[in-house]
Amino acid sequence: MRIAELSTPELRQGHADSQSHFQSHQHLLSQIESSIKQTENLSPDKLPPDTISADLRRFSTQLSQLAPFPNSLKLLIWKLSYRLWNACVDLSNASSLRSLPPSKAEDHAKLRHVASDLLFLASDVSGVPSPAIKSASFYLKTGLIWHDLRSFDLASLCFERATDIVSKIDIDKLSDDGERKLLLDLNIARSKTAWEIRDRNLAIALLNRAKGLIFGTPDHHKALANQYLAFGKTALAKSEESQDLNDALKLMNEALDLYEKGLREARTRQETVDLKDLRSKTLRFISALHLQKNEFESVIKCVRVLREECESGDHHPSLSVLAMKAWLGLGKYGEAEKELRGMVVNKGIPEGVWVSAVEAYFQAAGTAGAETAKGVFLGLLGRCHVSASSAVRVAHRVIGDVSEGSRVRAKVVAELVSDNRVVALFNGEGAAKQRTAMHAVLWNCGAEHFRSKDYETSTEMFEKAMLYIPFDIESRILRAKGFRVLCLCHLGLSKLDQAHEYINEAEKLDPNIASAFLKFKIYLQKKDQNGAIDQIQAMATCLDFTPDFLSLAAHEAVACRALAVAVASLSNLLNFYAPGKSMPATEVVVLRTLVTILTQEPGNELEALKFVKRVHNRASELGSDCFFGTGDVGRRERNWFAVTSWNLGTKTGKEKNYELCGELLRLASEFYGLLADGQAEENMVCKSLILSVSAIIASENQRKTTLSESEVKQALELLDRAGKILKSILPGTQLNGDHQLTTTEPDLYFIYTICAYDIHGRLNDSGSQLKLVQKFTSSKACNPKHLLQIGISASQGPRTNHEVATFALNECLSAFLSSSSPDYQNVALVVRRLIGVTSIHKGDTDDEAVYGMYKQAYRVMVGLKDGEYPTEEGKWLAMTAWNRASLAVRLGQIDVARKWMDVGLQLAKHVPGMETYRACMEDFINDFEKRFCAQMMVKEK
Repeated sequence: MRIAELSTPELRQGHADSQSHFQSHQHLLSQIESSIKQTENLSPDKLPPDTISADLRRFSTQLSQLAPFPNSLKLLIWKLSYRLWNACVDLSNASSLRSLPPSKAEDHAKLRHVASDLLFLASDVSGVPSPAIKSASFYLKTGLIWHDLRSFDLASLCFERATDIVSKIDIDKLSDDGERKLLLDLNIARSKTAWEIRDRNLAIALLNRAKGLIFGTPDHHKALANQYLAFGKTALAKSEESQDLNDALKLMNEALDLYEKGLREARTRQETVDLKDLRSKTLRFISALHLQKNEFESVIKCVRVLREECESGDHHPSLSVLAMKAWLGLGKYGEAEKELRGMVVNKGIPEGVWVSAVEAYFQAAGTAGAETAKGVFLGLLGRCHVSASSAVRVAHRVIGDVSEGSRVRAKVVAELVSDNRVVALFNGEGAAKQRTAMHAVLWNCGAEHFRSKDYETSTEMFEKAMLYIPFDIESRILRAKGFRVLCLCHLGLSKLDQAHEYINEAEKLDPNIASAFLKFKIYLQKKDQNGAIDQIQAMATCLDFTPDFLSLAAHEAVACRALAVAVASLSNLLNFYAPGKSMPATEVVVLRTLVTILTQEPGNELEALKFVKRVHNRASELGSDCFFGTGDVGRRERNWFAVTSWNLGTKTGKEKNYELCGELLRLASEFYGLLADGQAEENMVCKSLILSVSAIIASENQRKTTLSESEVKQALELLDRAGKILKSILPGTQLNGDHQLTTTEPDLYFIYTICAYDIHGRLNDSGSQLKLVQKFTSSKACNPKHLLQIGISASQGPRTNHEVATFALNECLSAFLSSSSPDYQNVALVVRRLIGVTSIHKGDTDDEAVYGMYKQAYRVMVGLKDGEYPTEEGKWLAMTAWNRASLAVRLGQIDVARKWMDVGLQLAKHVPGMETYRACMEDFINDFEKRFCAQMMVKEK
């Protein structure tokens, strides 16, 4: 407000009398007046320049140095101070200081501060009523401005200067209420500034000092109590320790005491009402403080006092919340529920308050309070407008975290959000944000339960989330996502038909690879392998398809033991490989996986062979290192295919599937060849090649067909490769008899020899056959049984070779007989075979050769114990030798007949059980000799 200038006759007369006393100050005062005129002449929309306040401050300081002043000069200074103050009032009335820039607002405050200092220089002027009070009021108002500008040091300076001024005044002599109020306001303002600079002790001390300046006035009680309450609220808001809460409680109790004293001093109805309202407000804050300190009984007492204060009671919204929280703290959930349900019928309680109460009740009561929370919320829907935001808050609070009891809470929320009245809250564009929030709350709850494998609860939550997705074009992708996740839930529950329905709906809205893949999973779960394989083809037609889904489909199929589906998926994946293209796995890994899957079940060897061949072909096309990889990784891949081919080859060989066996072993030799950097790998190459040819020959016998010329040529090439490896091994045999046994298996050389013998026989190369057998015979790998088998093979079949047979059987016989404990069963077998071969090829032209074999058998039998030489073989030798004499007898070849009968009889003598035969033979020989002698005598006569 503007302060009136002094213009009384007494002041004018005093001014005239003191003209002679301030001539020396005329220049300084004129400068001050000039600056004040500049301020007075400023328009409201033009701010004072910075130089005015600086000049006035300088002039004021210079003037203060010239004190003391005569009374006339003091009156002039007093007038100039009022002029400057009134100019500042005009400027502040024209434009609020709060809207000014901080620097300009400070300049304004500086002008007022100069005005206060000028007035202070003349504060003991005579002829002016209460000059000290007026000077103190200038400093008080200036300090309040500095306080608002948060220049607390300058504010404290002003308040302290004002305090010094009024400290010299006798308070008891003050009769004006305004002057008394100034003293109270000064202490309160000084206390507020001390509080702001965190000097709480001084702030409280100043408020306590102000209690002596109330003078029994209700307004004074109210002003001081308000400041106590403000300090208490600030302490409560910033409380970090229990001591802060205790300080806040003390301050609020002080405020409460002052309000009650003020009520006793109140004279009007309005004063009483205002003080009662403030008393109730303070009690509510005290209740909140007790609640924060967990002093629940004190909270209940405060609430009761507030409710019993008047007939109508205090229906402030916070009372029910305070009481409910206090009852919850005391563990009396029934009383807390009564308070909560009472809020439903109280229409004066704002929405935010009861939502907060519902949250607090549920947080304390836990799962048991879920039904109550739902009932309260639905009850509120019937009595007042409830916002969608409140519904979201309640749903979010009741759902909480996935823990014990979360399933019950989720069920309650599902019932709540599916209520038509709740759903209606989210209709319209205005509730779009809240609708999205509710969908997110329900979706996240469903996702948490899905992760914990509670598929029933997650299904229910996802279904309820669908209620909060609009049926518009923009939301179709979100709806499709909902259908897909519901499909997943039903898959988890093994409700495959429902899952199929949901994924069909999703495909209608958003046909993409995710939906196609989920349909693939459903076919797998239904064990519909044909449908799953067809779905693999459908997946590849999706716009967002990537080969990664084929790899994922293969994993799913393997997990479901749908191996045919896994094979189909990986087979399709192979079609996407191209040089430089990024793929989920290398081609060799995919092929290895395919072969692994196929070999898990019998009967898939032919299919496995197809992919093993592809591996070999791709390695040939791209290069071994490029296809398999380099270093240890590449070596492991090569080794895996080599071992797998070998194992499959031996397995099919044991199962007598010789055609597959031959192919697989041939491929094994190729893979081992890629690893051939050591003796072991060379041995495996050699073994694979030899056994491959063996399988080819066995396959011919099994099919009862003849090998084609190309097959024979291929077998010969394989044997040539094996022969070169054997050639590098065999020289060691000549140096160390044990070397070959550690280098390669002894039977392997025999298999090689017999296979090579067979193949060379098809080429009518008998010379090579004999060399092969001779070379084998000279090796340490040779044993009599091998020679026996070679001899038998050479002596029978469509491509016999009597030279090889004779050589092999003779070597075999020699080996058997040279043994320390000959096996006469095999000796007899070899003898019989030799006799047969010799009889066929030399019997007509060289009877002595056959006879020699019988004589050799006789020499073997001589000296043996009865039965040591096989009896049946002995009988066969004796009988066939005897029978050979019959032809000679008929032909009249007496000497030949006598030779064979003689050897037959000799053999019969060493064969147990032929005594009768031997007697007959002897009788026949005697008769034969008699007849022969008689004939000879007739001829001589």
